[in-house]
Amino acid sequence: MFDSLKGRLKGVLKKDHADPEEERDNCSEAEIPAESVSTPTDAPDKSKSFGTGHQISWKEGAKHNRQEKTATPDDGREGKEIIGGSGKKIKEGNLDDTLWELEIALMEADVAFPVVEEIRNGVKADLMGKKYGRDHTMEEVVELSVKDAVSKILRVNEFDFDDWISNRERPVVIIFVGINGTGKTTAIAKVASRLIKGDKTVVLAAGDTFRAGAIEQLTIHSERLGCKIVKHSAGADPAAVAFDAIDHAKAKRKDIVLVDTAGRMQTNSGLMDEMKKIKRVAKPDLVMFVGDSLAGNDAVEQARAFNSAVGVDAIVLTKIDADSKGGAALSIAHTIGKPIAFVSNGQEYDQLIKFNSKWMMDRLFED
Repeated sequence: MFDSLKGRLKGVLKKDHADPEEERDNCSEAEIPAESVSTPTDAPDKSKSFGTGHQISWKEGAKHNRQEKTATPDDGREGKEIIGGSGKKIKEGNLDDTLWELEIALMEADVAFPVVEEIRNGVKADLMGKKYGRDHTMEEVVELSVKDAVSKILRVNEFDFDDWISNRERPVVIIFVGINGTGKTTAIAKVASRLIKGDKTVVLAAGDTFRAGAIEQLTIHSERLGCKIVKHSAGADPAAVAFDAIDHAKAKRKDIVLVDTAGRMQTNSGLMDEMKKIKRVAKPDLVMFVGDSLAGNDAVEQARAFNSAVGVDAIVLTKIDADSKGGAALSIAHTIGKPIAFVSNGQEYDQLIKFNSKWMMDRLFED
């Protein structure tokens, strides 16, 4: 996601370095090397590399020389904050240019527009009128502020699934909702596997009676995992399946009931009404929305619709391993204000990661 962002910021910074007025604001004439004012026809190439492997301008060279003269081994620079104190003042015009590029990069990463606006406004409020050290670039300053804004969004209502499970009265009932093709049934199997490895007993409810293939798929998972499945024939009442599974769990003193539901488009009012009936009958402790991270803003609209219809409590994001942009996690967490419980990063049962904001931050901003 932020490879694109970093590239755009570098493009803006090149414009900033080309602006002689900004450099003059920060350099006195005495600091400019004398040879730099010679005529173009007589001037030799004054660019230097300073061991960086690429040529830099005389302006950058002058800045480098000033830093070398003032820096000492014990000057405490490592602990010095980038923003604040003395240095170059961040001007509104330059910041607005950078923030515009930031907006474009975020939208291209499938981040929903309201989220883009919140990040942009947060960065502007954080930086406007501040100063940053001369040994840092505008790119570093903006990236630091963007990380802070993104982290605040990802930390919203952080949810510890394992801790939540351990404190619920048995049997704990969890309903999984979402549209076809998001990997919902596989996500249920992965959650079941995680619970079983944690010494929990699990009952699967094949509530997707709309497709015979879905019942068969969940049956295969139950056989591989060695857990009980409650199922009816295709076309049966899914609310009845959920009721029977919960009844079985109570009778056999099982810990968890995981209820599959028919994948349905959020615009299908009939199927959404059926979902509401399942919730009334099952009285779930948790409604888990399963979203495809590759769906971008479609996933956001799906989450919004399901949350409006049945009330989503937490989110599972699938196919995160194939998502090079990362916008879905930001957008969904912000749009419905509900936590991401897990992200799925493959087809194997153990490829389900308990979500934490640091993990996502590292992924978004990795080099």
